[in-house]
Amino acid sequence: MSFKGFKSQIVAAHRNKVFVLRLAATFLLLAGFGSVALWRVDLDWSNTWVAIKAINPWWYLIALAVHYLTFVFRGYRWVLLLRNSSNSDQKWTPSLWYASRVILMSWFANSVAWFRLGDAYRAYIYAEDSKTSFSSSMGVILADRIVDLAVIVILMVTGVGILLAAGQIQPPIFILVLGLGLLVIIASALIAMIIARKWLSPKLPRTISDTYHKFYDATMGSFRRMDIVFLLAIGAWLCEVGRLFFILKAMGVSISAGLVLFAPMANGLLSGVPLTPGGLGFVEAGVTGLLGLELAVEMAVAIVLVDRTISFLSTIVFGGLIFLIRQINSLRYALKENS
Repeated sequence: MSFKGFKSQIVAAHRNKVFVLRLAATFLLLAGFGSVALWRVDLDWSNTWVAIKAINPWWYLIALAVHYLTFVFRGYRWVLLLRNSSNSDQKWTPSLWYASRVILMSWFANSVAWFRLGDAYRAYIYAEDSKTSFSSSMGVILADRIVDLAVIVILMVTGVGILLAAGQIQPPIFILVLGLGLLVIIASALIAMIIARKWLSPKLPRTISDTYHKFYDATMGSFRRMDIVFLLAIGAWLCEVGRLFFILKAMGVSISAGLVLFAPMANGLLSGVPLTPGGLGFVEAGVTGLLGLELAVEMAVAIVLVDRTISFLSTIVFGGLIFLIRQINSLRYALKENS
């Protein structure tokens, strides 16, 4: 074996070691939050456990299937955004199967790593496979995230409107304010990007300026022909709503339509908090509080725990499996090239 092939094995082994450490840290963090909940929160955990044991497995499996349908919508949306941003730097557009798998891997990375590194990982994978620049790939990812946030806010506003019209509960406006605040920040950032391209970019070194132009062009170019993109984004988030709806069916519980719509959007915002992997701790506390507006806290906790077995734990299992297969295939290819 050549030195290059041996070096590839060392790098792959290091990556696997880092992966295992991050996964272990995530489960330790999960165990820590669970311990705090068990010992510090005043709950009748026996009632929570009874509710979990009584779950209807068929409705649960439907919730699982609906959850993974979101990756089809998200994958197709990403493909369209890549086509929108197509330029001389982009020579390849991925298939729906490829795009969905990569997004699932990026969710896996977000679930085991801090600071939402999964988004950068998705950009890196695509740049590597398509032989395009990382800056262009990251620009499309940014556009994708902006569309996501816009749809979250739209659906949250709709949910708040339904809750106010029903008059049953007072929705937590602070989460909606958080979403609107993030939209304002992103809009300001886009304006800053336009200003920087016009006034700052010409004064930068050529290499940095070219990199920024690729990032800018990919981001702004992605926003063409947005009608289908927004429909796909709405479909993706309605899958998240469907997951909660079928989990409620599985547990024999019903809540108002506004809360069924609002809670998954809050879940989406809180899972984006970069302080813990996958918003661990923030999601559980926030969504439990929301469901607790209409349900007993023991039942709310049971629903959240069951929901997280799909949105968090299954993502680690299935996303990690796809990630591992990719790593094995990459190692085999490296060894074949250097044998």
